[in-house]
Amino acid sequence: MLGEMFNKMLPLILPGQPFPIGATVTPNGVNFSVFSSCTGLELLLFDEPDAPQPNCVIQLDKKQNKTSYYWHILVSDIGAGQVYAYRAHGLYAPDQGLRFDRSKVLLDPYARAVVGWDSYSREAASCFGKDNCAQALRAVVAPDPKTYNWEEDVPLRTPYATTVIYELHIDGFTRHPSSGVSPEKRGTYAGLIEKIPYLKELEVTAVELLPIHQFDPYDARFSHKNYWGYSTISFFAPHSHYSSRCDRLDPLNEFRDMVKALHRAGIEVILDVVFNHTAEGSQDGPTLSFKGLDNQAYYLLAPNQTEYSNYSGCGNTLKANHPMVARMILDSLYYWVAEMHVDGFRFDLASVLSRNKLGQPSADSPVLWAIETDPVLVGTKVIAEAWDAAGLYQVGSFLEGSDRFAEWNGPYRDDVRRFVKSDPGMVSRLAARVMGSPDIYLRPDYKPNHSINFITCHDGFTLNDLVSYNYKHNEANGENNCDGANENNSWSCGVEGVTDDPEIEVLRLRQIKNFFTILLCSQGTPMLLMGDEVRRSQKGNNNGYCQDNELSWFDWSSIEKHKDLLRFFRGLIHFTQSLEIFQQKKLLSVTSGSHEPHIVWHGTTLGQPDWGNDSLSLAFTLRHPKLNEHLHIILNAYWEPLTFELPLLGSGEGWHQIVDTALPSPEDFYDLKTAPLIAAQEYQAEGRSVVVLMVR
Repeated sequence: MLGEMFNKMLPLILPGQPFPIGATVTPNGVNFSVFSSCTGLELLLFDEPDAPQPNCVIQLDKKQNKTSYYWHILVSDIGAGQVYAYRAHGLYAPDQGLRFDRSKVLLDPYARAVVGWDSYSREAASCFGKDNCAQALRAVVAPDPKTYNWEEDVPLRTPYATTVIYELHIDGFTRHPSSGVSPEKRGTYAGLIEKIPYLKELEVTAVELLPIHQFDPYDARFSHKNYWGYSTISFFAPHSHYSSRCDRLDPLNEFRDMVKALHRAGIEVILDVVFNHTAEGSQDGPTLSFKGLDNQAYYLLAPNQTEYSNYSGCGNTLKANHPMVARMILDSLYYWVAEMHVDGFRFDLASVLSRNKLGQPSADSPVLWAIETDPVLVGTKVIAEAWDAAGLYQVGSFLEGSDRFAEWNGPYRDDVRRFVKSDPGMVSRLAARVMGSPDIYLRPDYKPNHSINFITCHDGFTLNDLVSYNYKHNEANGENNCDGANENNSWSCGVEGVTDDPEIEVLRLRQIKNFFTILLCSQGTPMLLMGDEVRRSQKGNNNGYCQDNELSWFDWSSIEKHKDLLRFFRGLIHFTQSLEIFQQKKLLSVTSGSHEPHIVWHGTTLGQPDWGNDSLSLAFTLRHPKLNEHLHIILNAYWEPLTFELPLLGSGEGWHQIVDTALPSPEDFYDLKTAPLIAAQEYQAEGRSVVVLMVR
């Protein structure tokens, strides 16, 4: 009886084409194409996003609607906005790697928009044989992208050498009531647009957005939410919860509006993409899309085939170098570049992408080389987090021979943290980090600005907490403080957590400025974390992935409270980015007499750096002779003042103090025009301080 009702409502259908993959509006209707090794496939059409049942079910015919690996069909009388999903028939045999379950309604892996969240149940999708149609996610047919008016928007193509990255969370950036954003726009793409003037004044040139691919916020333990978004369910759809509008297709254009507005302000958009795992989790996780369409193709399976190889630490691992999965990854990147105009990608746990179809590390990953050489992606930034959760660590060796991939420099973070907190044996390591890490990146033609230098990121302590806590405090996550990294190389400056001790507060503020000054005065591309410039705190939580509350939000009242620190950050970014010496595309020479940009190392005595294990100080001179840029930088991690000799200058020249982190605002930072002259031939650097001098 049910089948008869559906048959009466069937629209005109044609065989369709296997390409393009996904749902594509054509003059004759919508062409659907999906990759699957199932034995039978149904296309479900829904009147509304949360309709409990489809208004039309179309059984695809193997002879008419299947070409090789692709099921396809063209349905007339429908268009953009149509809600749809699939059911796949086949053998359920986990010990053979097969998990077909015809009771499950499946999301199109190429979905451009995802709906059904009001009735969605992750639990219903996790029970084999239980029909979850009324509680399943569905896809939406997107209109032709040419219908959006980009108003001549073009990629910015900002060189790494002049890039300053600001990592932020779309929701957390404007969600706080103090943001000044209207309630309906807080935590949205539209909300970020309203805060572009702040980013512009900070003089960052790129925002790196935590995942905005549609993710499953319910993929978290202990009734928490997955707030960060590292739980992708669709690699083509912008996360719908970040849209301020309610229509099923609104997230697409609101995201585009945000990109266009950022570009007008000269700010690039880099997406944090998670191609290492999906929201479907382990063998106990739900069947939402990939598992039910072709489990063996999409995932790396354990030898017993029932379980999943877990190189991501999140329950499963995408089989990135399977031809179809590699195609999906490339197609996703194409889509975000060509149709959504993003400027680059940061690949989460990128080392997973270097594993072959058996999960073994490979020096010649097909998908990585495809990204490396693809003409569509050639002008974009591609940044690797060059490690995975199973211990594969490739910083300095990620895709050997690559000319495109930049890397998050984990050793930079660790070594600078250890130097600033006065650990022994760090001076020579710090010097290498300041130089652009030539000890890590051994290729003679390596570009130092391909090292993404950072002190903090979303994963770990904020900069304020780095100088306020010796230990992580993740009790609120509900995992008995067992989650998150144990080794943070942090120092509380004498008291764990919040204190009203003025001496400790002065020291913490100085340490924050020390970190930031070293970051901005190093060769490489700097990245800072949202809110570090105004001492955003997570109260010692170093794994806030599940904290959708004020712990994770940017408190905009901090701008006034910490306006002096914000002034310091803004001024230093402007100062360093105006100098060619910090925009080098090759390693600096270490020859003092060079006519090329060069660096010379010192200790408290000129030309005599102390590389010993007990040394806690270092100084260096930077020169760009052709542009007459001449700086001297003093780093004192010792807890007592030290006096440093200054290089002799020619007649009419003098050293001027740009930065002294030991001084109160506004004396801690001057621009070159107003910087005070240093009359003596030596400079006393206070304990735990950084000094930047420049010739004028």
